[in-house]
Amino acid sequence: MARLHLATMAGILLTCGYVAAFLFVIRRWRFFEAPGLPKRTICALFLLKVAVGTALWWIYTYHYPDRSTADIYRFFDDGNVLFSALPDHPGDYFRMLFGIGNDNAHFNEHYYAVMNNWHRKYDTGYYNDAHTMIRYSALVRLFSFGVYHVHTVFACFLSLVGLVALYKTFIGFVPEMNRALMAGLFLWPSMLFWGSAPIKEALLFLGLGLFLMGTFKLIVGPLSWKYIGLLVFGLLVQLVLKSYVLACMVPGLAALWWCRRTGGRHPILKFAATHTMAALLVLGLPIVAGRARPAQRLGKHGDGRSPARGGPPGKAMGTHRPAVASVLRFLLSLFGPFDRLDHPRGGRPGTLPGATAPLLHHCAPVYKNKEVSILWYAMPIS
Repeated sequence: MARLHLATMAGILLTCGYVAAFLFVIRRWRFFEAPGLPKRTICALFLLKVAVGTALWWIYTYHYPDRSTADIYRFFDDGNVLFSALPDHPGDYFRMLFGIGNDNAHFNEHYYAVMNNWHRKYDTGYYNDAHTMIRYSALVRLFSFGVYHVHTVFACFLSLVGLVALYKTFIGFVPEMNRALMAGLFLWPSMLFWGSAPIKEALLFLGLGLFLMGTFKLIVGPLSWKYIGLLVFGLLVQLVLKSYVLACMVPGLAALWWCRRTGGRHPILKFAATHTMAALLVLGLPIVAGRARPAQRLGKHGDGRSPARGGPPGKAMGTHRPAVASVLRFLLSLFGPFDRLDHPRGGRPGTLPGATAPLLHHCAPVYKNKEVSILWYAMPIS
């Protein structure tokens, strides 16, 4: 009992030490100099995020105690499995960390079989972003010494960097509404809640913020290696996490670039044309691909079983009609209270802004009324 108490106290001290270190970085780093957003306010927002992340830990520890399905623990626990290779087999650790020569029976038997999230239940065709989060957790494990709350502090800081980048990107559109923009970005409940835990959203906000900051700077200004670097780094983060978020932004960014190159004439027409082409492409490609490769829709086994895990017939993701499934998911996110009805406790609360994010984000630059623009900018990011 005394040893457990000592370990708890050491974990608290380590966590507080990292909080103090990141507060020092915020105060000293010029990146956090933003118009209408004092560094003292940014420090307060960081501490608020840490507090919310700790509250989320309490919820998933005492209210939803199943660690195998809890978002905050899934990658943390699997990251510990990956990290366990470092003391005795450092070569295995680095091969898994960098994805080099790690896809064979040895790694499957000693590591991946112990993890709960390395292998997907269904093959969706997207890159398995669980690998990214497990590797990220194993990397942070070098600094956390197994203390979960240190992972929360790291996630809060990284997401804060992304949100500050978004603020600095959008404040030029609404310079006199800095408080409203701050509230929309930092204090919107879904942003604050899910961006303050060691889950995908925290890193996604980092990649999204840096990508949009670099993209907007390059669209409206001269070429700069600094912003090209931000764009590329943010792009890579999104590609290894939720690449479909990036895909949703492409039509809007393309339309904005088109408007900038043509002097801003007929913006609504250009945005409508760009999004119409994108919609036709999204709806048409699955149909063409489905006709070209009918056997692939049934899975590798040809009987409807998932090629990823050998699931029961009829449950492979490819057997569903993509257009119908997309419409159903969209309607569910609009009217349903949750985004996962198959979760044992109902899943994560869903929101209307999340469902309409691509549309709202792409349309926002069209409006000249700044009071309307601020609302349309804040909602899609949430």
